[in-house]
Amino acid sequence: MSATRRLALALLWLAVLGLLAVLVAPRVQLSGDLRKFMPAPQTPAQKLLIDELGEGPGSRLLLLALSGESAETLAAQSQALRERLLAAPRGGGAAPFKLVANGADLGLDAIPPALRPYRYLLSPTLDSQRLDAAFLRGELDARVQDLGSPAAALIEPLLPSDPTLETLKLAEAWQPANAPQRLHGVWFDRAGREALLAAETHSAGFDPEGQQAAMDAIHAAFAAVRGDTRTRLDVTGPGAFSVEIGTRTAREASLIGTLDSLVFVLLLWVAYRSWKAPLLGGLPLASAGLAGLGAVALAFDGVHGITVAFGFTLIGVVQDYPIHLFSHQRAGVSPWASARALWPTLGTGVASTCIAYATFLVSGVDGLQQLAVFTVVGLATAALATRFVLPGLIDPAPRDAADSKWLAHCWSALARWPRLHVPGALALTALALAVVVFAPGAFWQNDLARLTPVPPAALARDTQLRTELGAPDVRYVIAVQGRDAEAALQASERLLPALRELRRDGDLGGFDLAARYLPSAKTQRGRRSRLPSDEALRHELHAAMAGGPFNDDAFEDFIADVSRARTATPLTPQALSGTPLAASVQGLLLEREDHATALVALSGLRDPDAVARVAQANGAQLLDLKQASESLVAEYRERVLWALALAAVLLAGAVWLALRSPRRVLRVLAPMALTTLLILAVLRGLGVELNLFHLVSLILAAGLGLDYALFFDHAGDDRAEQLRTLHAVIVCSLTTLLVFALLAASSIPVLRAIGGTVALGVAFNFVLALLIVRAPVKEHGDAVA
Repeated sequence: MSATRRLALALLWLAVLGLLAVLVAPRVQLSGDLRKFMPAPQTPAQKLLIDELGEGPGSRLLLLALSGESAETLAAQSQALRERLLAAPRGGGAAPFKLVANGADLGLDAIPPALRPYRYLLSPTLDSQRLDAAFLRGELDARVQDLGSPAAALIEPLLPSDPTLETLKLAEAWQPANAPQRLHGVWFDRAGREALLAAETHSAGFDPEGQQAAMDAIHAAFAAVRGDTRTRLDVTGPGAFSVEIGTRTAREASLIGTLDSLVFVLLLWVAYRSWKAPLLGGLPLASAGLAGLGAVALAFDGVHGITVAFGFTLIGVVQDYPIHLFSHQRAGVSPWASARALWPTLGTGVASTCIAYATFLVSGVDGLQQLAVFTVVGLATAALATRFVLPGLIDPAPRDAADSKWLAHCWSALARWPRLHVPGALALTALALAVVVFAPGAFWQNDLARLTPVPPAALARDTQLRTELGAPDVRYVIAVQGRDAEAALQASERLLPALRELRRDGDLGGFDLAARYLPSAKTQRGRRSRLPSDEALRHELHAAMAGGPFNDDAFEDFIADVSRARTATPLTPQALSGTPLAASVQGLLLEREDHATALVALSGLRDPDAVARVAQANGAQLLDLKQASESLVAEYRERVLWALALAAVLLAGAVWLALRSPRRVLRVLAPMALTTLLILAVLRGLGVELNLFHLVSLILAAGLGLDYALFFDHAGDDRAEQLRTLHAVIVCSLTTLLVFALLAASSIPVLRAIGGTVALGVAFNFVLALLIVRAPVKEHGDAVA
């Protein structure tokens, strides 16, 4: 086959990959939902945590702070920003925000006109008071005073239908339990320097597109209201952090990917003195990435960002396949013959690594299953492309690496290295185990927050704004279970006296629950039964108005509202849909197919044990979400460890089937096993707490070590073949080491964990493969001891 035809076939291969990428791209729905990397929750706290991570209002809350100008200016900008955000369009024409609050009013907007007749069913007034003449006379006398006060403009429109101002009482009661101070009509921090807002998005916190749209809307609205002032805007919250993480990850991935590509091209050009090598070597890599991505897109609802990020680090393994083929080329042997000769060794390494990753398929964790599918399909595709397609594109008369004088000198120098025999290996194993076991500090990292790349200063700022806004405790929450929403609301109402007592005793600063906004239907029916008939109300109202300034027909609207409330069906959570009140209720009342959970948000919690005892005595449970997250991580780690143990057994079995020699099997597996121990020892010695991504990366490092050892074993005592193997392994290890060293320098904790672990594995595997697997031979074939 002519060189021109080979080049044309390579370009055709590249064009086919491009076409497949266009076809696969629409099916790839990237997801940032961390629940995909969590095992199925078992405890109530774990279930609540998983719900909250993905869909809960806590994940949708954005906190905004305006600063840098006078309080009057900031207040005006706060109000203008709120109005623009509520009107901001998104896809489909709806606003991206469910709620934007800044304390600008008493909350009358939370009670639309359609719900106002229900005010006596929602308010606790009728629990202790009837609408009799004495009560109504006191209320009307108070209204006369109100009409002569600065509040007259607010009171007068409400008076005909609501002489008791129950609407205002509800609005005041529904204000946040620990709302910040109000200056110039809007919320401010305690120092009075920052205007504060809270916005709840329609999109979940880990919906990257939805949160990006919300952040774009915020910045666009701020730019419009800022004008030429010096006002600064700070935005925190899960959505803001997810956008920042996505931006930083994309920026670093782009930089690292560019540098990796340059390194790959440069090293292959230097190693093989041909511009074709990087092009041809990149084709199996591109095929692997595209096949893995397509397989995950077809098998799962969405492709997790972590799957893509980790999957494409497989370049460290996949790039080895064409490099081995290139390095073993020599004159007189066709590329097809070289590929056939390498295939048993290459196939053993690929099959073993695929088997190891396939164990994640039984982990029961969606994210790990995605990793397994991506890896297995990607590795198999690259290996098959290298074996059955790539040889047809390679120059049949290449340079022979065995003729390199530099490589011969290098091999001779390595021949003088002492071999690592059994006593030395055992001593090194004992030393590594001692470091792993006895190094000070925590062994495992259970805190999910430690994996976030959000700067500590940003997290501290978020904590500060939450404190200023009186946001509830993010660690503790009381959960009240019921068979449906009504049962949960009733159970939470029974808890109210105990909660008030805890607040009175100082064990609790404040609390919030759905029943504060929407009483149970049972409570609403009880209040409804206390409403007087139209005739009775007219009689009591007439007696109350006697001698007063109001006309006899002044309160006909009030009588009509009470009449509607007396015959109204109690409000349900579904009836609140589309109203501002719905956001408050939905955040504290979680409805599922077979049950409902009423949450009690807590603030100022000083004695968790006392609150837990009271909750348990009233049929509720105090949930510790921090402990729940740590227990989930521990369960996840246990599954990964079991998968690793199963992978080790299956990998050893695959090598045994391929080599069928106990001595060779032990010699091939020893560097990989010892490298795993040394990686753990180095990480523990440096005080690194191990997380899940360190564990997953150990399989990747083990796969690299297995490849190095298998190819040194394959070389036998043939000096020329050993030189070709050394050439291939040097090029492989250098490219892989540089790829993962760049990842280790990342500011993203997940990428840093993967990069550091695999970079250490490359170095240890290379050295140990030379010291254990095969002793170098002299020029005349005599083995060096």
